Amino acid sequence: MSMFLRFFFPPPPSLFVNAMSVFSLVSLSVLGLSEIKGEHLNYSKFWNVESQIRRRSSGIKLPSRTGMLVLYTPALLAALVSFGFLSQDGSLRTLLVSSALFIHFLKRDLEVLFIHKYSGAMMLDHAIPISLSYFFSTVASFYSQYLSQQLPEPSADLKPFGVVLFLIGIAGNFYHHYLLSNLRGKEDRGYKIPKGGLFSLVICPPYLFEVVGFVGVSCFSQTLYTFCFTLGSFFYLLGRSHATRKWYIARFPNFPKQIKSMIPYVF
Repeated sequence: MSMFLRFFFPPPPSLFVNAMSVFSLVSLSVLGLSEIKGEHLNYSKFWNVESQIRRRSSGIKLPSRTGMLVLYTPALLAALVSFGFLSQDGSLRTLLVSSALFIHFLKRDLEVLFIHKYSGAMMLDHAIPISLSYFFSTVASFYSQYLSQQLPEPSADLKPFGVVLFLIGIAGNFYHHYLLSNLRGKEDRGYKIPKGGLFSLVICPPYLFEVVGFVGVSCFSQTLYTFCFTLGSFFYLLGRSHATRKWYIARFPNFPKQIKSMIPYVF
């Protein structure tokens, strides 16, 4: 326990936050395992290529760009509302958490609007639960931080490392998304093997940098919830990247076998 308290705040007296910590870690880890087994969340290329499933699906279909905005915008609004609580707290940690959450989801929405190129559609009944998961994870991150201000500070201050890692993560994620967007022309709806940046080492560098950004948030937050969410996200994105690499290998016979899924030279 003494080692734990060196790096993290004690768990806050909140059933919601503590339950969300366990739920986030377990559910995201299970989703990562499901991705490896071929059971995908229905968005991105894994949804678009499953045309037979789409034809059998009933319900409301959203254009992909609209669907992605549905995923991210509620969490963005929750992050924006969190700034209203800063006058009651005013701590640097809370400001950093609110700012990071806001920047993260604002970047996602701006990329959806101006960077990414889409084809296909997204089912509304699939978009809503994903959107709610982003929303509640954002609320839990801020609320956990807000409650922790009344608890003893960790003896190790990781905020400076967190800021550096978050900036590296957000910049690296954006850069590789930009490279992906340049693979297609205006009328091009096909997939290509990505090139440039870290794509020569891993097929999913945006996932790698997203994890780096999450680790940054965990460092300047230093709460149990952000650590559990980051660890769960890491396991989920490992599974997602494995499925992505498998998809590219099946689709492109000339896919370079030395390119790993998410971690250069390792996985």
